[in-house]
Amino acid sequence: MRGWTADDIGDLTGRRAIVTGANSGLGYHTALQLARHGASVVLACRSAERGQSAHDRIRAAAPDADVALGSLDLADLASVRAFADRNPEPLDVLVNNAGVMALPHRTTADGFEMQFGTNHLGHFALTALLLPALRAAKAPRVVNVTSGFAWSGRFRWNDLQSERRYRKWGAYSQSKLANLSFTAELDRRVPGLTAVAAHPGYAATNLQQAGPRLSGDRIGDRVMGIANAVVAQPARDGALPLLYAATAPDVRGGACYGPRILQYRGAPTEVVTPPQATRPGVPARLWQVSESLTGVSFED
Repeated sequence: MRGWTADDIGDLTGRRAIVTGANSGLGYHTALQLARHGASVVLACRSAERGQSAHDRIRAAAPDADVALGSLDLADLASVRAFADRNPEPLDVLVNNAGVMALPHRTTADGFEMQFGTNHLGHFALTALLLPALRAAKAPRVVNVTSGFAWSGRFRWNDLQSERRYRKWGAYSQSKLANLSFTAELDRRVPGLTAVAAHPGYAATNLQQAGPRLSGDRIGDRVMGIANAVVAQPARDGALPLLYAATAPDVRGGACYGPRILQYRGAPTEVVTPPQATRPGVPARLWQVSESLTGVSFED
């Protein structure tokens, strides 16, 4: 049986989408396919130079594509607010894709641990601030991009910001687990909005090598580079679960979609969410903490 591919995406003419981290990897291929199928797409990127390059590559690949570049730094809540203010138009699809992985310890502009602050809190605030635009669309959808590392994640409620002890992979796994808990609670709390999660399996992107490069780990950088070249599936294939979650008519709110073959590679399918993400009280607790930390409420 043939698996789902980007060719199965329907006509998206008249729909508007925002993809964070669209300058490369999963975000780029997600934005490219949404634009190819008729959506008006905003590439939400931190780097203007890399964002412009992605914009130009999409226009070269799809000359009729309706794409625009937007400045967004998820590690700075002022930037998140400014981006939302510049994008008040009805929004059909928000793909919360941008992220950082296994960095040396550092903090965001607002003092949050960088991985939790960027991967979860930045997207939490962005979604809340774009909620009026989402509610103005007929059938809005939010896709939160998680990772297979979420399955090994645990919430350290007494040290969410890693102030007592920092373990880069533990912090990353926690931030990706937060994406899943946020998805479940968002879908439950906001009527008329479908919130889903997606993960790419093992896909070759720039994300794996960013941490080793920032820490000066040449061996780790080389190992990740070899693994990306030999073991990982291409980013365009890793983007398929994201695209399925964003466009397929039969997605189930609150669910997570990933690769079919051992959640590693292959066509997208619904996968079982790790129980620690949705245990009673956990999504609501994370929601409350996130509102308190960001100062952003979905009730505004």
